[in-house]
Amino acid sequence: MKNKNISLKPYNSFGLEVFSNNFYRASTETDILKLLNKFSNFDPYILGGGSNILFKNNIDKPIIKIEIKGIEIEKEIDDEIYISVGAGENWSNFVDWCVKKKYGGIENLSLIPGNVGSAPIQNIGAYGVELESVFYSCKAISIKKKKIKIFSKKDCQFSYRNSIFKEKLKNKYIITNVIFKLTKVNHKLNISYKPLKELIEKENISKPTIKNISNFIKKIRQTKLPDPKLIGNCGSFFKNPIVSKKMFKSLILKYSSMPSFNISDNEFKIPAAWLIEKSGFKGVDEGETGTYKKHALVIINHGKATGTEIYNFSQKIKKSVLKKFNILLEEEVNIFE
Repeated sequence: MKNKNISLKPYNSFGLEVFSNNFYRASTETDILKLLNKFSNFDPYILGGGSNILFKNNIDKPIIKIEIKGIEIEKEIDDEIYISVGAGENWSNFVDWCVKKKYGGIENLSLIPGNVGSAPIQNIGAYGVELESVFYSCKAISIKKKKIKIFSKKDCQFSYRNSIFKEKLKNKYIITNVIFKLTKVNHKLNISYKPLKELIEKENISKPTIKNISNFIKKIRQTKLPDPKLIGNCGSFFKNPIVSKKMFKSLILKYSSMPSFNISDNEFKIPAAWLIEKSGFKGVDEGETGTYKKHALVIINHGKATGTEIYNFSQKIKKSVLKKFNILLEEEVNIFE
């Protein structure tokens, strides 16, 4: 059903007051297929939880908000359990559901905003774990062909905060359902993240459970990142850049305190927050926008910022980091023009 003059403020975690005259909700795959046939002459915007989107202006193109719900156990094989989840389910709620059921694998991804359908697109990750480690398959509808296709893990071509849905197939498919492969008893806990390890040691827990991990992750996130309900934001605005070994060596000679993560024989990941902070942008305000005082990677809306204002500020940060470090930051946030 079409809705006119709809405020998109409740549907984006930046809390931007923008409007749409072509807003549609889809709670089934049939709904999506009907709408795609309706919009055969142009591509609509697909909206999930709105936690990774920047609306620059009011939106004229049709918007389809995906609201497909449902959590079902597909099958169980020994210690593995396969769970099918509708794309419109809230990600954080799904993680809580798994932790409550004692299904392991995604506890490190607790409290990440957004919906399940967006998770494979971004290959969401945090605190040592990425979605691909628990991903089994997803179902998606081709926007052009109006046909349903199943994507395996290999098909998705996952990489750091990336997938085929952000590259070759960007804006070509709508994910409707995701199947996860989790563990029932023999969980492989990941406590490599230093603050997490320190919390476990502080609490004197010798054998942490997935519930312990989830609770500690929530505690860490809440101390580092602002609540979008209180301060408009999309979490990490930029990806952590990956540089070659040659470039890393030249940088570390100049910036000996620069943190880094060796991810392959010839690649190093550098925290974008550090680059932004050293470029002078941590806790900086500019009009109604700025960077969060506790985390330079988070761009915030003080209440009355426009999407264009936030975008222009983000580009100012990019230019500054490029000038200082010769590193071009890449947006993790999707820009809706």
